[in-house]
Amino acid sequence: MPVSKLAHYSIRTTDLERSCRFYERILGLKRGYRPPFDFPGAWLYKGGDEADFGTVHIIAVDPDDPAGLAAYLGEKQLPVAGTGVVDHIAFLATGVEAMWKTLQAEGVAYRDRTVPSLGLHQVFIEDPSGVTIELNFPADEISRLDAQRPATTGA
Repeated sequence: MPVSKLAHYSIRTTDLERSCRFYERILGLKRGYRPPFDFPGAWLYKGGDEADFGTVHIIAVDPDDPAGLAAYLGEKQLPVAGTGVVDHIAFLATGVEAMWKTLQAEGVAYRDRTVPSLGLHQVFIEDPSGVTIELNFPADEISRLDAQRPATTGA
């Protein structure tokens, strides 16, 4: 049975609201239905489409009451931070200029580069738990932006 697509990825965090705000405000995801598990968390969706059971599952780590989470997903040592053995999560995206403005307005550090051989412009950010997220924009968006900039002359 071949894999057909990524269903979701899960992030463990000690600050559920901060993580949700990041994914909502930066990536434009929306909170939606989440089953009534015995531990806190949130499922975030692209728009209002809940057909695929969420893109990102935020799992809240409650050090004062870890029993429900440990029973369901197993115990992990705190602090839970960074991407561990997973290097990064990548999304296809459009609207790189709007994303730059959002990142600047929200005070989120980023680094970017263009990979001409793939036709991609990549923007790398980190979520509040230290998970690296790669946003892949069409490289021609950068070309159009460069073409719209007025020429400068040296004095």
